[in-house]
Amino acid sequence: MTERTERRYALRIAPPLGVAAGRARLRTGRELTVVQLSATGALIESDVRLLPGTHHEIHFYPEGQRQLVRTRIVRCVVSALPAGRPVVYRAAVAFGVPLVGGLEG
Repeated sequence: MTERTERRYALRIAPPLGVAAGRARLRTGRELTVVQLSATGALIESDVRLLPGTHHEIHFYPEGQRQLVRTRIVRCVVSALPAGRPVVYRAAVAFGVPLVGGLEG
């Protein structure tokens, strides 16, 4: 069995249920769901495929205040195939600059 090396630079938290921190939006307007969030990146879900290596500007809402952050898609995989609904993709994004506010876990 191989030991897994921790590559995270910052603590990840799951946004509290029912608050604005659990949502985000691409600058083009597509809604995203924030699964995990840290100061240096996020794990998001969307019905749109985000290609690894591409850059996107995403609006995040920590503590209810909008922050526009330039991101790089690190990876993107199919997360769910719900019957009669669009495919759900899960993507890891890295921030160009650290996100501030609402990340004290």
